[in-house]
Amino acid sequence: MLRIRGTVGDLPVDLTLELDDGDWARLGAQLQAAPAPSTPPVVPVKHNDDLWQNAQDLLRNAGQLSGLELLDQLEGLAGDASAGKRLLVRLRHSAKVKVASGGDTPLYSWVGD
Repeated sequence: MLRIRGTVGDLPVDLTLELDDGDWARLGAQLQAAPAPSTPPVVPVKHNDDLWQNAQDLLRNAGQLSGLELLDQLEGLAGDASAGKRLLVRLRHSAKVKVASGGDTPLYSWVGD
């Protein structure tokens, strides 16, 4: 029996796997046959919480930014476009941020603290 406990995001996980001797033998054989990775796994430069704090600090220090300016800065901060967009969405839904219509692009204002 193998028990795995922890969390996935905010959700608690408690998983029990029951393996018989044959299952353990097959698992062991697979682990022996699997080649070791030739390069170490890529470790993100910034932890998610640090990145989120830096995104908030960016808007807090600016006071107000257009959506395009903010996205451009968040992409630079995060290192890629998709991570920058995720941060922008997270800021949009934050209680510390006010989003107002600003013509072509929304205006993001820091209201928290």
